[in-house]
Amino acid sequence: MVIRTSAMEALRIVFCGTPEFAVPSLRRLAERPDFSVEAVISQPDRPRGRGQRISGSPMKEAALELGLHVYQPETIKSESAQEFLKRVAPDAVVIIAYGQIIPARLLTIPRLGWLNLHASLLPRYRGAAPIHWAIANGETITGLTTMQIDAGMDTGPTLLRREVEIGPDETAPELAARLSAIGADLIAESLLQFNRGEISPAPQDAKGVSYAPILKKEDGRIDWARPAQQIYNRMRGFAPWPGAYTTFREQTCQLWGSPAAPSTEWTQFATGEIIHTTTDLYVVCGEGTCLRLEAVQIEGRKKISARQFANGARLAADDGFD
Repeated sequence: MVIRTSAMEALRIVFCGTPEFAVPSLRRLAERPDFSVEAVISQPDRPRGRGQRISGSPMKEAALELGLHVYQPETIKSESAQEFLKRVAPDAVVIIAYGQIIPARLLTIPRLGWLNLHASLLPRYRGAAPIHWAIANGETITGLTTMQIDAGMDTGPTLLRREVEIGPDETAPELAARLSAIGADLIAESLLQFNRGEISPAPQDAKGVSYAPILKKEDGRIDWARPAQQIYNRMRGFAPWPGAYTTFREQTCQLWGSPAAPSTEWTQFATGEIIHTTTDLYVVCGEGTCLRLEAVQIEGRKKISARQFANGARLAADDGFD
């Protein structure tokens, strides 16, 4: 690797990303004189939102606001994408949540390689949804890792890491917003230190590997045999999609709630059973625990409070969620 000798010369960057999570890093690199963002690569415009209107990604919108050139290949594997990168000849490509696998032939075009910001402490939680699964699994610590990508799935050698605490009630969107802000500085420092030869890519430890696969609809189905804390963790981790859902009188419904204080009285009820008191609504969970229900949204209807749900449903003594 050739190390740049001129401290005054800005690193020429191509930024590759799609969702809101990547935007703070783009803004940070664009505002610093150490970097020159030559182009932004993002996914093609897609139908978005309830109206399914064709619109650009959050990354594209931010890039245009910053006056940057945007390139949107249908696939990064195309010959035209390869020619584009060769023509720009960046010092590095920064890639954050782009959404496509990068072919090996493109990895050697920039002299510093492709640098990725991953939202976990690798090798833990490799994959598409590290923030969601860390919360869903009850982790209290997560973090960020910068790495030089290779042909594998988040298997490349790492550069810098930053530990971050997960709040006890923090949801996936809330944690993602915090991590994206912290990551903006981390990716900038990784680029500068790597270019100056102050850090070198380190192979990931083969021990402790875990995975965070892309979320599926069925991940959100509540298993009432789980303890209430586990159900709550999955509610937080799977927000906003697929959420936490169950069925009531054969209708699918999304639920929101939090663990209730432990009590031996819950063991006398079946899991999933709804307990209606004068002040609150509870759902019995596994291992003698209970979830205090806060809101319900039956499919096709608006979200309502637990009290409104109870009044409208006219709950019977043995009613429950399946």
